[in-house]
Amino acid sequence: MTLSEWTAVLSLCLAFFSIWLPVQSHLYSNLYAGDKVIRLTPKNNSEVSALKNMCQQFKVDLWQPSSVSYIREGTIVDAHITRNNSHALLAYLQHTSLQYKVLLSNLQNLIEKQVGVWSFRHRRAVSQYNYEMYHSLDEIQRWMFYMNGTHSDLISMFSIGKSYEGRPLFVLKLGKRTRPYKRAVWIDCGIHAREWIGPAFCQWFVKEAVDMYHSDAAIRKILNQLYFYVMPVFNVDGYHFSWTEDRFWRKTRSKNSRFHCYGADANRNWKVNWCDEGASLNPCDDTYCGSSPESEPEVKAAARFLRKHRKQIKAYLSFHAYAQLLLYPYSYQYAEIPNFNCVEYAAYNAVNAIRSAYGVRYKYGPASSILYVSSGSSMDWAYKNGIPYAYAFELRDTGHFGFLLPEYLIKPTCVETMLAVKNIAMHILKKCH
Repeated sequence: MTLSEWTAVLSLCLAFFSIWLPVQSHLYSNLYAGDKVIRLTPKNNSEVSALKNMCQQFKVDLWQPSSVSYIREGTIVDAHITRNNSHALLAYLQHTSLQYKVLLSNLQNLIEKQVGVWSFRHRRAVSQYNYEMYHSLDEIQRWMFYMNGTHSDLISMFSIGKSYEGRPLFVLKLGKRTRPYKRAVWIDCGIHAREWIGPAFCQWFVKEAVDMYHSDAAIRKILNQLYFYVMPVFNVDGYHFSWTEDRFWRKTRSKNSRFHCYGADANRNWKVNWCDEGASLNPCDDTYCGSSPESEPEVKAAARFLRKHRKQIKAYLSFHAYAQLLLYPYSYQYAEIPNFNCVEYAAYNAVNAIRSAYGVRYKYGPASSILYVSSGSSMDWAYKNGIPYAYAFELRDTGHFGFLLPEYLIKPTCVETMLAVKNIAMHILKKCH
């Protein structure tokens, strides 16, 4: 081959690779390079005070619990600390004798391992959709249209409204049209933007239900006798923002006219003991309850739909992360719900079903006791509005990866969670006294 021929081939190869290989740039503009997540557990009141002061002084991003107000003696605290204040913060911990351990040492590396090379992720046709990957909002919505178009015997798609930024709030209605009226289950994922495993499960649930309808007797029974309203991404604006700007964004993206802070906690914005204990009036806090109940368009749209169909809907399931918990009402108070025995029995069977897959243990119980007191939650609202079975799942893990659960753990997390949802759905079909 002549030199000119080699040059032509080389030029062609370089052109090919310039199209297919990504530019070696970092996700999120390398924002999280050197950032850490540390775990602390205060042993006495002095350490509690020191830890709360640390969170406020250094503007720490709390991963667990969601607010400084929840920190007590013995509370496990996972805190995201930035590279810029890491040195001063660790010196503060040494000065106050607060013991800590590093859970995650370089968040930027973990983020890039979690989602891989983005430029390659958009090239797979939706007919070859990969359920063991995290997907952007655009990909998820394209998938929803595809499922609606290719499984019209089991799926229909509609919008319940628009987000603050004008995005449609899509829901998939899943079930066999065997008769005009059927009982129903509502499932939502992604109320908190950074909890990506939630939307991954919602997609897995739809895929599994459709694929296994003819071969799995339990799936066939629940789809024949129930409808499932599935909202894969509740907080669409926040979820999109977590892909494009801030991986650890939690809230919605509404603007506050008096403050420069954005968004409200979509799980503190419901009209049930709104903005009481466990919620904040400060628009800059992660647990900000909003300017009024249902101030967030996403919450208002979902509440309107659930109110309209509350006689039909018998279960409300909301998927979050992380902690490996199955929670039920009440969240806003320490009190036993009237149908406690039935709700608790279904939860007990659900966590046993989860454990049967890979041995993963979930705790279960009233949210106020198992997790913490919080007001304005979707779960409590659903229960108080006549939906007898209301649950919130906190999916994997317990902090080893936190919000950065790797893609190789999507499948086992979804497989075990699917067993829990099937158990709860079967329970609804039975009479419980």
